[in-house]
Amino acid sequence: MSYSFLRESKLYIVYGGNKYRIYTSSAITFNQTFAEESYSVKTLHDQSKMFEGSSITKANPASFSFDVPLTIEKDESIVLTLVSDLSSSNTINSFDMYVQTGSSTFKLEGAVITSASFDFIPENQFTMRVEGEGTKLTRAGNESFTIPGSAQSESATRTPLIVYPVVTLNDGSAKDMDNILSVNLNIQNETEWTPYETLQDSLNSTMMFPSAHTVGKRTISGEIRQYQTDNNVAQFDDFSTNTNLTITAKNVSGDTDFFKIQINPAMYTARMQPEEVYTQSYDFRSLDNTDTVPAQITIYS
Repeated sequence: MSYSFLRESKLYIVYGGNKYRIYTSSAITFNQTFAEESYSVKTLHDQSKMFEGSSITKANPASFSFDVPLTIEKDESIVLTLVSDLSSSNTINSFDMYVQTGSSTFKLEGAVITSASFDFIPENQFTMRVEGEGTKLTRAGNESFTIPGSAQSESATRTPLIVYPVVTLNDGSAKDMDNILSVNLNIQNETEWTPYETLQDSLNSTMMFPSAHTVGKRTISGEIRQYQTDNNVAQFDDFSTNTNLTITAKNVSGDTDFFKIQINPAMYTARMQPEEVYTQSYDFRSLDNTDTVPAQITIYS
């Protein structure tokens, strides 16, 4: 008997016939639940008394999450591509995800990324937190299972990345955006799953899994935190419904731009936070609900 340990798990993405090894932290989760339907059943001895029977023939969408530390080499760039790009039919590009443990290989079919979050904090490694859903979770085989796809080459090194945020905010007049503590950025893809329901399957008691998805809103949102100073205190209660926001992640080593996103138009509201050192936060959201997320990410290098 052997146990499976999360720290030993390996995550792979198979997309477009290619296989990518994704180096994650130990924060990996994946599971799938099932929908139970109850119905009244009469008893043999008393037809007026009923108990609740149960039927389980439908699966809910599988869910997953993992954290990807970003590196200088960008071997993990396929994840950002799957977050931001849409297919020709205006759906999120789907892929198969495999998790290999010490004793099993699990497969999540038809996976799509519904959310990706970035924290721009100079004290921490630049990391992308990913959440998503898929159609079906199965055990594909043991730890020796051969994952399909053409293996993509990996860099000889993996250089961790520390960044600090630079922010510009202009709603007709440029705001003072110095003394930034942190920035949180979230790319959200709101999806709805089409249930796979047929009369034949229901008669055969076959488990029915979600079959396809559609994309509703695509939103970029987040929070900017700033120390309050005499230069920016007048902004503590600002707001705007038409502003141009740019967020840049600068590599601490070399002071070069690694990642930049421009959100225009955007809305924001400011709020003050009385603490030991006064701060103020700007909650922002994109107002352009289109498929232009890749165009808004102007730098990733």
